[in-house]
Amino acid sequence: MGILRADVVSHSQLEPTGSVFFDVEDKITTTGFGNIGTSDFTLECWVYLSTTSGTQRIISANEGSQSTEYTQIRATATGGWQGYIGTDSGWWEAKSGNDHPTFTTGWHHVVLQRFGNDGYIFVDGQYVITSQDGSSAVNAADPVTITTFVLGHGYGSEYLNSGYISNARVSMRAVYGGTNFTPPKFELKSSQDTYLLCCQSSSSPSEAAVVPIAGLTVTGAAASSLTPDLKKDITDTGVVVDGFGNFATSTYMVPPKGSTAERNRGRMILFGGGSPGRTDNIDSLELITLGNAIDFGSLSAAVFGGGATASSTRGVFWLGEATYTTLEFVTISNSSNSTTFGTGTSNNGGYGFGNQTRGIWALGTNNALEFVTIATTGNTSDFGDQTLVSGNPINEPVAFASPTRGVIAGGYGNNPYPQSDVIEYVTIATTGNTTDFGDLTQARSSSNGLSNSTRGIIAGGYTFPGTTTYYNIIEFVTIATTGNATDFGDAVELKRASYNGSTPTRGVFAAGTPATSATNSIEFITIATTGNASDFGDTRNPQRSGSGCSDSHGGL
Repeated sequence: MGILRADVVSHSQLEPTGSVFFDVEDKITTTGFGNIGTSDFTLECWVYLSTTSGTQRIISANEGSQSTEYTQIRATATGGWQGYIGTDSGWWEAKSGNDHPTFTTGWHHVVLQRFGNDGYIFVDGQYVITSQDGSSAVNAADPVTITTFVLGHGYGSEYLNSGYISNARVSMRAVYGGTNFTPPKFELKSSQDTYLLCCQSSSSPSEAAVVPIAGLTVTGAAASSLTPDLKKDITDTGVVVDGFGNFATSTYMVPPKGSTAERNRGRMILFGGGSPGRTDNIDSLELITLGNAIDFGSLSAAVFGGGATASSTRGVFWLGEATYTTLEFVTISNSSNSTTFGTGTSNNGGYGFGNQTRGIWALGTNNALEFVTIATTGNTSDFGDQTLVSGNPINEPVAFASPTRGVIAGGYGNNPYPQSDVIEYVTIATTGNTTDFGDLTQARSSSNGLSNSTRGIIAGGYTFPGTTTYYNIIEFVTIATTGNATDFGDAVELKRASYNGSTPTRGVFAAGTPATSATNSIEFITIATTGNASDFGDTRNPQRSGSGCSDSHGGL
């Protein structure tokens, strides 16, 4: 067979992206946009500066009077890179300073972003803000009203001077979170949160991947083949390279093990729940970056409770409440409403876990375990029973898995509601009753659980009756062994009933119920280490008592 040479493999044969040239008074305008309000958003593009003199508007909201244009990113001779967020009644302003090393001619990836109450300017992936100001604003949280976006031009004479814009995108989320990042290497793509994506064609300045119904209005700007080092991504992967061994010399590339289907994952799905009432919401969250949850679709009914599990492609949700025995599923990579999967024997919904093949639910109401084959559709089958828990039945445990084992921990029994510290497990590929694993450091119920293939994490929870106590405990177990849980660190909030998801490196606890009311906060941990949780972002609304799953959790 041929040998893949690491020293000659590159993307040089991929088709390059395009750009648009702007000179004095040139611009591209799009209309039909609604208010951003106080939501997160991201404005970004690659811009080529031919000069660093004057004030050059790159992306601007609206165009008419200066008082309406306080959402923009621009380059100036005196302030370097500048960003504004807000309105005439109050705005946030930040600058990089004209001595910032990236304020030079040539191509730069520039980002203006609101993430929570904070504004960010990133240039070539680096946070560059050196000073902040604002007429009447103390942060970047002021409502933003936008009817149009303008590329390459702004109020008065603020225009891009013989410059180029490539891959301009407006997203209704904080794409890059709050930390430095590596700019994309391929042409930008759209998702359900993309409002505008244009300036990618080398033949037409009006061509756009995403644009409002009113389209683009091009004034003077022209398509160009001058582009940043940015290529169109490969969509047809062709032959899958899978499972080679190693070569003995550094001059040859070692093809990666694992199918190409294993790449580009890291999405979490949040099913149902709500606050104060039930919802049919399905939301999604990108776990690899930091940021907020976005709308994914809807369930067939508004519910509390329920349990979810997932393969790398499909998420299955057993609806909760006392009236539903329904299971529904979504394809995790595609935003959509849920589709009927089958029915179960219980109307409890249970607590889900599983691996690439099987999804299993610990039902609680009668200590039963039931399972499905995730790749098909159909009704649940009996797996076995929980056998070691205190109180019968056990309610509100937490569950997670490795590719071979499922682990169930905690919960409470019938009146007088004894709280359990029991950890037990099953072997997923077989059927049968649970086996003793060990004990939690604190008996409690409704904890938040997740895992990678090695470690299981149990966080938060509460105890009752008497004085109801909420916990911010985080503890862990090594799934392949047995033994008691070990302290990991502390969660940011005292809460239970979160939506939980994970990648091989990161665990995320979204929303849930603190001691007061439901929250929209999301926090995360690095699973392989120990330490306290950190802020990740927010769910769309305060919510609790639904269920989460991810396409890269520990069972896969």
